[in-house]
Amino acid sequence: MTLLMSSVPGESAADQAMPIIVVGSNAATDADTINAAIAASPRGAEIVIRGPCLINKTIRLLDNRSYRGESRTGTLLKQADGANLVALMANAAFLDNGDYTGEPVEVRQLTLDGNQKHNAQAQTDGLILRSWLSVVEGVCITNMTGNGLRVTNRSADGTKLKNSQVNGRIAGNFIENSGGHGIYIEDTQNAVTDWILTDNWIASSGLDGIHLDNAAGWFIEHNHIYGVGHDAISANSLFATAICDNYIEDFGETKSPGTWCGIRATLNGGNGSTIAANRIFNVNMNRRSQADFHYLDLAVNYGTGMVAVTGNVISGTGTPRETAQCFMAGDNRKLTVVSVGNLIEGVETHRLLGSHVTVSAGE
Repeated sequence: MTLLMSSVPGESAADQAMPIIVVGSNAATDADTINAAIAASPRGAEIVIRGPCLINKTIRLLDNRSYRGESRTGTLLKQADGANLVALMANAAFLDNGDYTGEPVEVRQLTLDGNQKHNAQAQTDGLILRSWLSVVEGVCITNMTGNGLRVTNRSADGTKLKNSQVNGRIAGNFIENSGGHGIYIEDTQNAVTDWILTDNWIASSGLDGIHLDNAAGWFIEHNHIYGVGHDAISANSLFATAICDNYIEDFGETKSPGTWCGIRATLNGGNGSTIAANRIFNVNMNRRSQADFHYLDLAVNYGTGMVAVTGNVISGTGTPRETAQCFMAGDNRKLTVVSVGNLIEGVETHRLLGSHVTVSAGE
């Protein structure tokens, strides 16, 4: 692996920001070379990775830098056989076990390959973010034993944050063949809120396509999810959340019994949320007698949950195990739903309501 410094003819170093270019050689030294280049880089640097790279150590993402491949096909970081890493790339704030979130990073235009077949002894995530105001865009993540992309409030040893981790953007990524969740938002303390998750393709996850421990303030929109083992979207603690215009092609493809959902969500009391214009289908799946399928499943964590459910299209196969809309609220909780303009086809039970649930057409 080699290091190059790019330049623009006719400009001095003072006039230009020169990216640090790391050229992979598909050798055991690649990870050390990339990490050395990052460690030596100044604040604000752009690290450009080129070619195939064999990864036997986690790539350590320092704050206030951008990390870019030359293209998703031209830059490949593949986990070495038997490396069994926690992640191929991760924030220094995650690896160093501090109690404050990392500062912004950007990761763009590269492929992360977990080499799942030859790394079965660890739950390797493709990319772990523990930083605020960060961007992941145009990245392909494939063949992870763990999650494709994890955003977390916890460090490697489980240390929690003393502050929040907000205002990030995850857009235009392709994530496939994850042993865990395709995208996992891990939040044990109401810290990871108010992000944008948009325009992603998520395929063949062992568990959920998108799983959020905390969806408060999130925009979850324009994602295409298909072939996942459990729920397509599982979003907890909705509070001023938007889940809109997603295309869910199939879900619940596991052999395990249970109730699997196209969109499963729990709502917190207070500011209402929107679930609108989603296409939730499951027409091509081989139904299993031990499983039930809810296309849209809502419940309440506390107080009065409020949600507008509008303009969704739901299509199934007409078996007795399918429910289009399941709305529930337990004791000392209420759920207020405005449900209008939804199209339901091929689902035997259109709506299942629990006690303390009010459904209306709104104003």
